[in-house]
Amino acid sequence: MPTLFRLDASIRLEGSHSSRIADIVESEWRAQHPDGEVATRHLGRDPIPADAWPHAAYAPPTGRSTQQQGAVDLAAELADELLAADVLLLAVPLYNFGVSQHFKTWTDLALTDPRLAPGDSPSLAGKRAVLATVRGGAYGAGTPREGWDHATPWMRRILEDVWNLDLDVVETEFTLVGMNPALDEFSDVAARMHAEAEDLAREYGRSLAKGARTAA
Repeated sequence: MPTLFRLDASIRLEGSHSSRIADIVESEWRAQHPDGEVATRHLGRDPIPADAWPHAAYAPPTGRSTQQQGAVDLAAELADELLAADVLLLAVPLYNFGVSQHFKTWTDLALTDPRLAPGDSPSLAGKRAVLATVRGGAYGAGTPREGWDHATPWMRRILEDVWNLDLDVVETEFTLVGMNPALDEFSDVAARMHAEAEDLAREYGRSLAKGARTAA
C-alpha cells in the first residue's frame, strides 16, 4: 500500500494558500491510490520545539540528559516519517522574505539524524517529492521584489542538494491580492497565476502518484 507523507508549515490553520495547493496535489495522488495511506505533520498546529535542535546536535553517544535523549528521539521520529513514505508533499509559505521558522526548525532537527545528515549517499536520494510554496506578492524577474525570496532557493538546497530528492516545485504568487487593497490592480494577473499554479499542482499530483517525474 503506497504512502504519502505530507508536511504543512503554515501558521494559518484555516485558509492557508500553501495548504490549498497541497490539497490539490494530495487529491490527485489519492485519486490514483484510493487505498493509499497519507501520513501528516502540521508544524503550525504542532511546532517543533526551538531548543530541540541544539540538544540533539550536541548529544553525546552515551550519558545523555533527558532533554538530549528526547531531542534525539524526536529527530529519529522525523526521519522515520520521511523514510517510511513512498513520496513526499511539503507545503511551505514565504514569511517576511524568508523560510517559515517552523519549517527551518523542523529541517534543523531532522538533519541531526544520521540518516538525514549531509553526506555522499543520502538515505532519501531519488525519492519523489513536491514542494508547494506561496508568496503574498510577486518576486519574478523585473519586479520590485526580484531577489527578495530567500526561502525557495534555501529549500531547494536542502531538498535537492542535501537530501537529493527528485523534486517538483509549485510556486504561487500574489496570494495577498484580494486582501491587501494596494494590490487590487493586479487582480487579473493574480487570477491567471493562481489558475496556472493549480493546473501545475494537478499535473505534479498525477506524476507523484505514478512515482515518476513529469516531463515539464
